[in-house]
Amino acid sequence: MQFNLADAVNLLGRTPVVLREMLLGIPAAWATQNEGPETWSPFDVIGHLIHGEETDWIPRAKHILEVGATQPFAAFDRFAQFEASQGKTLEELLNRFAELRAESLRTLQELNVQPDDLAKTGTHPALGQVTLEQLLATWVTHDQAHVVQISRTLARQYQEAVGPWRAYLSVLK
Repeated sequence: MQFNLADAVNLLGRTPVVLREMLLGIPAAWATQNEGPETWSPFDVIGHLIHGEETDWIPRAKHILEVGATQPFAAFDRFAQFEASQGKTLEELLNRFAELRAESLRTLQELNVQPDDLAKTGTHPALGQVTLEQLLATWVTHDQAHVVQISRTLARQYQEAVGPWRAYLSVLK
């Protein structure tokens, strides 16, 4: 499927709503369970999404539009949420994510991205040259990947309790 900015914005605007409905009010044990060593709980994922709103998507889009590929993007700390989320509740994180996402989408609208802008490039510190279109498409896909991750993590909490039905539940494989 070809990238479409209006579709991307539509999907990006839905993520906070989906996650709020999925997670708000669930027992703390469900919010903080993960899938095992070196995996993230739903709480951790929301913290990660917050950090992305603060330091990744819009800052990198602006970098592409203002600086281009002459200087690489600042590195992104994929684990910053572990410290930044300490002492916060899941509800606080969900609220903060919704606020930041709304702000990001307002900023994206103010950038007035035109079709020609989508081909502009920046330099990722590990991946090399990337386009604005690729960055924006990755933002959408990143959201969807984490929605799947949260759903899978929640489902796996009952992987033993479902008994023989496990054979029919692909999310548990």
